[in-house]
Amino acid sequence: MISAAILELLNTTQEQLVEYLDGDVREIFSTMVGVELPSSTPVEAVTKFTDCVTAMVGLAGSYNGMIAIHAEQATALSFASQMLGMEITECDDDVRDALGEVANMIGGSFKHHFVANGHEVRLSTPSVMSGSEYVLSMGAAPDTLTLAFGEGPGHFLVCVYLERAT
Repeated sequence: MISAAILELLNTTQEQLVEYLDGDVREIFSTMVGVELPSSTPVEAVTKFTDCVTAMVGLAGSYNGMIAIHAEQATALSFASQMLGMEITECDDDVRDALGEVANMIGGSFKHHFVANGHEVRLSTPSVMSGSEYVLSMGAAPDTLTLAFGEGPGHFLVCVYLERAT
């Protein structure tokens, strides 16, 4: 859940943030991955991952944070295969590069919703991690919006973590 203070800073509502993020993710997956996604469902933040790939970009400027995409390894392989137009059978650099690029595009699209309000925000270079089990920690608990796309096998999460710039 995003706090009232962050929503006020961004001059938006929780519902509008969900709409922006959902639309950005579905547009990017349609054009770059060739996948038509159903509308998302807001869910509780997840911090522990098993057999997953996580790609993220940092946000820094008028507000700070991170945008991350979390997908099971099989789902990440499928996305990379579709993006690159070839079958990929192992979680290698191609998968990490593809998911990192998706995270970068989502971050770039999301931040532009607030540029008109005078917010300057820069994106970091994408970072990608994968493994049989890992925990993603953000230090002090930031405001978080997590959307699930799909259910069961093949579903993935997109999370936005936000905090006031100090």
